[in-house]
Amino acid sequence: MDDTLKQLGELLLGAVPTVILFTLLYILYSAIVHKPLTRVLEERRSKTEGAVEKSRADIAAAEARTSEYEHRLREARATLFRAQEARRKAALDARTAALNEARNKAQAQVQAAKADIQKDRAAAQNALQAEAQALAAEIIRRVLEPAGAGR
Repeated sequence: MDDTLKQLGELLLGAVPTVILFTLLYILYSAIVHKPLTRVLEERRSKTEGAVEKSRADIAAAEARTSEYEHRLREARATLFRAQEARRKAALDARTAALNEARNKAQAQVQAAKADIQKDRAAAQNALQAEAQALAAEIIRRVLEPAGAGR
């Protein structure tokens, strides 16, 4: 058993440099590779998540601007339609006024023409009455005249 213990001790003593080198390698790996790599990965993850959050914020802002633009566009269209409707109503009112004015002028012309016709009728009746009286007087004169006097 002493021999086994002695061999075991020598084995452990020979393993000490390997353990020291392994520990040194682990420390160097941690210091040189693992910690910087972890830091870079964390930084990359934060930048990626930050970029994702920034893109979400940008999308939300773009949607808000789009919504505002669409709202202003609807308002502009409504204003345009109201203006068109006002112009259409004004044109219709002007047309109605012109039509009423033309109708009134036509009525006035018809009334004037009726008055002229009435005057002409009255003048014609007076002329016919005067001519009828003259003819009646002529007829009476000829009827009452002695039979042979007018030849």
